[in-house]
Amino acid sequence: MYEDSYSPDHVVDQGRAILLRLCDRIEAEQPPNPQALYALTQAATEEFNPLEAEFEAAGSEIETVAREWIAEEFWLVASAYGFADADTEELIAGRDW
Repeated sequence: MYEDSYSPDHVVDQGRAILLRLCDRIEAEQPPNPQALYALTQAATEEFNPLEAEFEAAGSEIETVAREWIAEEFWLVASAYGFADADTEELIAGRDW
């Protein structure tokens, strides 16, 4: 999203920070199964929800491309921690964007 001038870097930075915190939680809690992982990713998704207002305040939005990018990033995190079969929609089930 950094390459897209439509996405303000300072808001993208906030999303990146959420994903990094998610990684920290996964490493600390080591979820034993997808359901435990989904609990962590859904908490991170809830952190992402208010970013829609941040994007709008900066003259942008979480549009289709951004939604797909964010979903892909959640899947990449899950995959990196051994959950390559995780359902992307479950990873971000609580999204408002």
